[in-house]
Amino acid sequence: VQLQASGGGLVQPGGSLRLSCAASRSIFSFNAVGWHRQGSGQRRELVAGISGGSTMYADSVKGRFTISRDAANNTLDLQMNSLKPEDTDVYFCNARHGWTNYWGQGTLVTVSS
Repeated sequence: VQLQASGGGLVQPGGSLRLSCAASRSIFSFNAVGWHRQGSGQRRELVAGISGGSTMYADSVKGRFTISRDAANNTLDLQMNSLKPEDTDVYFCNARHGWTNYWGQGTLVTVSS
């Protein structure tokens, strides 16, 4: 299984970005999928996830980020609005099937004026 993340970049505070993670098989074939982020020297944290039909968001992004799956393109997307400087991090997509976790390569999001 391969996951390919894209969509990171530089954006001003208050702006928007859309991250996309392309999977090599149906994005709906996994037990759980999610987006995580990690800053330099920091723990990787779950930002948003979908598991068993339920969606969850970290408190820091609720109301600003939306996670979704696109069946036609086999992608896991993260729409990020009202971005803040503290959202600056490397973002990773993740998919779990059974006991196996799959990770995409990170994509850097920088929020700065």
